[in-house]
Amino acid sequence: MLSTTSTSVLAAAAIQEQPDPDILAALKTRFATADSFADRFAAEVWLTDISGRIQRYVKDDLKRIELLKKIHAEANQQALPVDLVLGVIHTESLFDRFAISSVGAQGLMQVMPFWKNEIGRPDDNLMNIETNLSYGCTILNHYLKRARGNLTEALARYNGSYGKTWYPEKVYRNQRRYSN
Repeated sequence: MLSTTSTSVLAAAAIQEQPDPDILAALKTRFATADSFADRFAAEVWLTDISGRIQRYVKDDLKRIELLKKIHAEANQQALPVDLVLGVIHTESLFDRFAISSVGAQGLMQVMPFWKNEIGRPDDNLMNIETNLSYGCTILNHYLKRARGNLTEALARYNGSYGKTWYPEKVYRNQRRYSN
């Protein structure tokens, strides 16, 4: 006869062997409702592929898919390559939405709080995923336009290392992780 503890351990082991059907159903539903994709198939392929690439940074399956959908949507909204935005996030925070740098930059894209005052929204929460992505992608897009399409210059400006190439090179290396 098995004890309650033994039964719980066996149940946990069985769960680890097979994906939870509820999680699979939820993922399929989330894939189907990814609105920044051309179609459901494109969403499933991209989300499954990139999800596997960032699994070590965002452990929870549903949170990871939701995060990727938000990144994809904001990058598309700002007409930025999604792999570039992923490369910036990888470089800046390793996908930690609560990251804070030594100089006070916050969130996934490490946005400096002074930007909130610049656009007149001091109450915005830079740890909020959507807010952080909106700020970060808007700022990056702004610098890209200011640099007349010169991505190396735009990335250096984004990082505050204008005139240097170490940061853009790091982003490019990380961007390649997410390119197809």
